[in-house]
Amino acid sequence: MRIIGTVGLPGSGKGEAAAVAREEEIPVVTMGDVIRAETRRRGLDPSEHHGEIAGKLREEEGETAIADRCIPMVREAAEEQDGDPVVLVDGLRSMAEVERFVDAFGDDFLLLSIEAPFELRAKRLGDRGREATDLDREKLREREERELGFGMGEVMDAADLTIENDDSLERFREQVRAVLDAGAAAVEGENE
Repeated sequence: MRIIGTVGLPGSGKGEAAAVAREEEIPVVTMGDVIRAETRRRGLDPSEHHGEIAGKLREEEGETAIADRCIPMVREAAEEQDGDPVVLVDGLRSMAEVERFVDAFGDDFLLLSIEAPFELRAKRLGDRGREATDLDREKLREREERELGFGMGEVMDAADLTIENDDSLERFREQVRAVLDAGAAAVEGENE
């Protein structure tokens, strides 16, 4: 079994990595979906209250609240696969979450950081036609500060693997497929 957790700032390519996994018929558990579902359950609009509810969940249920809700989903997705299961977990943000996944999956858990320069990420978000808060560079910086406040920078630094997503889309997709297919060995072999 291989559980691959992704971390990255907005516009880095986490969503594209998840799309590649889906194309390869690898299940994807998106941590943000857990927050969006909880936001709706509380009668709020996820586009306006996502960050607020993410913080409240962590306050109410502990730092690992979102990971705790995702782990059963990951186990179920792995159990539904034949052979050697692979599951992608999209969107880790704190070391507490990483440690929770390591506790649950041990050496089967691999942390992948997806990184790209700020200006490139801002352009990508603008190209995707995201809401005005993402198009506004100051709002994007504020969002990043919130994400980094959850400990995302530490998580990125602790990653087992890093993909620098500053080349072509096809090159990025190739790198993601290599990690999905062979885990750390694929990227380690490439870097030697």
